[in-house]
Amino acid sequence: MGALRERLASQMNAPVDPAVSDFAQALARDAGALAVLFYGSNLRTGSLEGVLDFYVLLPGSGDDEPAIWPRVSYHEREFGDVTLRAKVAIMRLETFSKAASGELWDTTIWARFVQPCALVWRRDEAAAQGVISGVAGAAMTAARLAVALGPLQATAEEYWRALFRATYKAEFRVEKPGRENDILGVNAEHFAGLLPLALDAGGVPFEADGERLTPQLAPSAREQILTWWAKRQRLGKPLNVARLLKASATFEGAARYAAWKIERHTGMAVEVTPFRERFPILAAPGVLLSLWRHQQKQRR
Repeated sequence: MGALRERLASQMNAPVDPAVSDFAQALARDAGALAVLFYGSNLRTGSLEGVLDFYVLLPGSGDDEPAIWPRVSYHEREFGDVTLRAKVAIMRLETFSKAASGELWDTTIWARFVQPCALVWRRDEAAAQGVISGVAGAAMTAARLAVALGPLQATAEEYWRALFRATYKAEFRVEKPGRENDILGVNAEHFAGLLPLALDAGGVPFEADGERLTPQLAPSAREQILTWWAKRQRLGKPLNVARLLKASATFEGAARYAAWKIERHTGMAVEVTPFRERFPILAAPGVLLSLWRHQQKQRR
């Protein structure tokens, strides 16, 4: 696992915009965190526009984790003359690591964190090593499933494509056809050479002939992995629905987030009143009616 950890640590410790680091430090301080991960399209582009994506990882036992996790919130922070916006997911590092290694029923953590992420804040070196181990676990979990789902021989890209095609179908989300190609295309440098390292770290032998890999999975091992996946695939959509329902009631800052999104996409400013801040679901019909009227005026 050493080579995989070394590669991931190098990628995760790459410098980011100081504004991102400053935001992460503030989130960590407020939450009493062990570490903060930054991920998503803004990591790749370096842009501060739109919404930044963070995972805040806490100390403590996974036994104390709510049944439906992570807890999601929206935050704004001024950095110089720029207003930064972020969607923040919070969970315990222990739960994150178990989910990444495939021990839990979750299908989202290992599929998300086999993709690029940056360790933008850590409490100490022990916390950093724990997060790197968790992300390495995500890579190994994803790699095992990728070669079990794919053909007996293929390129790494073909195996990754099979993985993301399957995980997107298992989640309650709408993605355009070929989304897996977009993921691999924009993150080509990240995925180059990752599959062999993850297979080797995960104890899956393989033969390489140029770019083509032939994993040496015994039929029983392949069946075991596919059985593991079938159980999680069946629970993928129900778990996503449960998280959406929880988020609709507990998403901190939901009204401010929705107001920003509406103004950005339609040009209609939405006042965030105390009522809308406290009861975003009850306030939604009134906001939607205002939006409809705004759009009717725009068409005239």
